[in-house]
Amino acid sequence: MIWLFWLSAALLVYTFAGYPALLWLLAQGRNRLHRRAPVQPAVSIIITAHNEESLIGRKILDTLALDYPREKREIIIVSDGSVDRTASIAGNFAAQGVRLIDLPERRGKQYAQLQARDAASGEILVFTDAGAELPPNALGEIVSNFADPTVGCVSSEDHLVQEKSGWIGERAYVQLEMWLRRLESRVGTVVSASGSFFAARRSVCEKWHADQTSDFFVPLHAIAMGMRAVVDPASVGFYAASHSSRAELQRKVRTIVNGLHVFFWHWQLLNPFRHGLASWQLVSHKLCRWLVPFAMLALLIASLALWPDGVFYRLCALFLVAGLAIGVLGLAAGRLTQWKPLRLAGYLLLGNAATVIAWSYFISGERFVTWQPTRRA
Repeated sequence: MIWLFWLSAALLVYTFAGYPALLWLLAQGRNRLHRRAPVQPAVSIIITAHNEESLIGRKILDTLALDYPREKREIIIVSDGSVDRTASIAGNFAAQGVRLIDLPERRGKQYAQLQARDAASGEILVFTDAGAELPPNALGEIVSNFADPTVGCVSSEDHLVQEKSGWIGERAYVQLEMWLRRLESRVGTVVSASGSFFAARRSVCEKWHADQTSDFFVPLHAIAMGMRAVVDPASVGFYAASHSSRAELQRKVRTIVNGLHVFFWHWQLLNPFRHGLASWQLVSHKLCRWLVPFAMLALLIASLALWPDGVFYRLCALFLVAGLAIGVLGLAAGRLTQWKPLRLAGYLLLGNAATVIAWSYFISGERFVTWQPTRRA
């Protein structure tokens, strides 16, 4: 039990503090800046949508307003088996050069992106969601990173809007994730991109997995090809927080199940002798985080078993039980309380619950090929 206690504690400390601290220290002496320049290659903007009639019109208007030469930009909308007015609304923009691919059967986001990739003519493929709002300079900013030939994929940064109605925990999580990605990009490479807005070279997208998450496997393909995936703080995508804890739980379960699929499919990248720091970053950022709830459970069991052995173990057990109780209270209170520690504890508990559920789905062979866009507040 002593071994179980300290191994579990070590994993938790490393995941939450050790990895970020090591990244920060490495970044002080290893700053792999990449070249940026106002290049303007041919770009294909790919927007996939399923039943997005309330958003797709505004999304297309915003995309048409992006500051980029019209002759070097194409917009492709893929309606993934929508049964509302998504396709008809998108079709109304044909005269403005917007191309519509209307899939009669719902096959999933990555399959829809694959159809757009095959139809696209751009050297750079830009993927964005119907619910993501992009500022006018967003396209030029993200494309400028490809002036560096070592860059194969570029991720934007997520910014949550509607703070009063959104999850405080989700906001804190997003801010931490963006900070980690900036450090990872400075040290070497990011291992995943923001699905709401990212870009990649066509060559990186030649190999495609219609049953995997593209914002995860595309950066990994760039790494496997000897290129980097970087984050660009100047490229921003705005979106609202999930409208409920149930919606956030479903989104997290789906994301983690698909993430586990991508991770174990690309196990060759775990070889540090071939991929160096990228292997360490992939394990630390992804796998260690997915093991957190099991480490917490093991730590609690070990603390209770070691209760007679000293005050330290008793305090650990009480701390874990209290944290669980506060998290349950935070979830139960929902939006009825604005006390940040309580809502943050609720969000952390929800994330750990989603991770456990996701592992059970993944082990049983469950995959989420089709997707239901998360309804935002």
